[in-house]
Amino acid sequence: MEIWAALPQGLFPPFPPVELPGGLGGLLQRGGFGQTFFFAAEVLGLCFRTPKGRVVRAGGLTVKNVQGYDLVRPFVGSFGALGEVLEATLRLRPGRARVFLRRPGELYDHPYRPRFLWQEKAHTYAFHFGHPLEVRRFQEAFGGQEVAGSLDYREWFPRGMGVGPGPLADLRFGWADGGGCPEMPEVFKRLAEAL
Repeated sequence: MEIWAALPQGLFPPFPPVELPGGLGGLLQRGGFGQTFFFAAEVLGLCFRTPKGRVVRAGGLTVKNVQGYDLVRPFVGSFGALGEVLEATLRLRPGRARVFLRRPGELYDHPYRPRFLWQEKAHTYAFHFGHPLEVRRFQEAFGGQEVAGSLDYREWFPRGMGVGPGPLADLRFGWADGGGCPEMPEVFKRLAEAL
């Protein structure tokens, strides 16, 4: 939420106004939370320390900034297999309006897709921003009641946030206290060993 507070009005980061364990580094290692878009494309650059202690700089400050191998995309969502984040450059998106909604019911891939969508126990949450007409159209289609401020889920995960059945779910995973990480493909294991 420190990032949200530091941004000027009308600019939005690639994550909803929700506090999760591990801060931005944890969010990048988990591959985001609640997004309905390809989260790794919103991370323009990283500096990270590999498990062997190397410091690697990948990406940069602009959208088209990669020559050779792009290590940003495999890092985002690697659940720490490629190391820990030291610095990150995120893409910010503009929007003149925003809405944060909550309604009873289970999570599903809504036809009027918001930027962020997740389930907390028996309620579905949506956060959307953009042009005022688009935001109003989404709000009418989704329904529910507006949420004021932000949410803090850190207390729900005292042993860390991992994949598994738990109180939160998004379109990718269920999130559990102390849960594990998805199984790593063999080629990804080789990349982690090489770094």
